Amino acid sequence: MDLSDWKGAPEPERKILEGSYTRLAPLDAELHARTLFEAATAPGAGDRFKYLFDRAPADLTELRGWAEKAAMSADPLFFAVIDKATGRAEGRQALMRVNTVHGVIEIGSIMWGPAITRTRVATEAVFLLAGYAFGLGYRRLEWKCDNANLASKRAAERFGFGFEGVFRRHMVVKGRNRDTAWFAIVDSDWPRLRAGYERWLRPGNFDGSGQQLSKLSFG
Repeated sequence: MDLSDWKGAPEPERKILEGSYTRLAPLDAELHARTLFEAATAPGAGDRFKYLFDRAPADLTELRGWAEKAAMSADPLFFAVIDKATGRAEGRQALMRVNTVHGVIEIGSIMWGPAITRTRVATEAVFLLAGYAFGLGYRRLEWKCDNANLASKRAAERFGFGFEGVFRRHMVVKGRNRDTAWFAIVDSDWPRLRAGYERWLRPGNFDGSGQQLSKLSFG
């Protein structure tokens, strides 16, 4: 692979990414804090935040303070995940650990509330960020999680990320050791994966209640 002409990749920008079911909007405390708080503190909050670096907010003021700081960050670059059917911010996710020199970027800090977990809104949210990253010219998109987080590992594989190994004793998070499982998609994978996402996201693949008729696949 001759990369003698490689010039790197640009920084991702704060911009709206529009899908059929999902809108990713740059995080804005004024616009998104209230519905994000409701999503974050809905039943199951303990499990939702167990493996994240932050904790479930105690009240709206705490969530708003977090959102104000997060909205000013360029890395991680946070997006609110908006369900276009309701207009509500039902989650958040970020592009992070941005390495423009080598063209490597990570999707992380994912918090999806119960209204969008395991729905086409969440799947399209991953698709939109992946498409944005590879459209900018990034060569590698990473997904990392605590190796004990079985749900996140299953999600990574469902979304087309390939497992690459475990970094043992990688971090200390909330007073616990974290062995980190690494997954990635590289640019040569993306055309095949993009076709699978587009096929799955077609309106005809869902019944009247939004349930899938066929599973996400990349064959």
